[in-house]
Amino acid sequence: MILTSPVRGAGTSATTLGALGVAGLAVVLELAPRLGLVSTVYLPPLTAMLGALAAEAASPVFWFSLYETLRGWAIGLLLAVGGGILLGVPIGLLPVVRKATASTIEFLRPIPSVALVPLAVLLFGTDLRSTLLLVVYAAFWQVLVQVIAGVRDVDPVAMDTATVYRLGLCARVRRVVWPSALPYVLTGVRLGASVALVLAVTGELVIGSPGLGRQIALAQSSGAIATLYALVLVTGLVGMLLNLVFRAVERRVLAWHPAVRGDSVR
Repeated sequence: MILTSPVRGAGTSATTLGALGVAGLAVVLELAPRLGLVSTVYLPPLTAMLGALAAEAASPVFWFSLYETLRGWAIGLLLAVGGGILLGVPIGLLPVVRKATASTIEFLRPIPSVALVPLAVLLFGTDLRSTLLLVVYAAFWQVLVQVIAGVRDVDPVAMDTATVYRLGLCARVRRVVWPSALPYVLTGVRLGASVALVLAVTGELVIGSPGLGRQIALAQSSGAIATLYALVLVTGLVGMLLNLVFRAVERRVLAWHPAVRGDSVR
């Protein structure tokens, strides 16, 4: 009872402050163009953006574009997570493999996914596969680095205990390595999810594959600035919702972890 009251107060305070921040941003977006601080040609009032958003929500094209963006994001993230885990576990577990791949990873990881746009268009044209190439490449490194760090962070005493009990490789990974690396894996998945959404929209915007990014480009080229901002707001909302979902999953899956229990107490 003594612990629950401060936690509720802190949660309420954070929620209130977050709501005040959003309200402050909404006021600035509404008043700045109306007071002439910014030309409405470049920044329409927030009410105009919301009106354009309502008009978009009534169009099936908008929902199809949202579906295409989420589809590319989900497939790309799934491939990146699978590849990151499959490669990250042996790389983190075996020092020889880690040393052999370290320089290659450090060379490939900083390459921006956008730099691969010409290659993606050359290989796959303007369909979904081009966007997937960018999404997978960007999200893969987020997951891989976290998985390697998680596997390397396994308690040596636990590994020695597994050796004493003569656990095989599969049993050792399942019972010792995976539980220890899981917090890192989930962090990598959450970071990869955010990056994947950014690259999904960027790929649609630059390449022209179906999705919210292409709709943003069409709105810009047709001078529908309010619609452009409305679609940008949608991408922001989608990103925020996805982050909240992944954080909730992380807290639920890691309810046993001391760090999560500590956060809940604080």
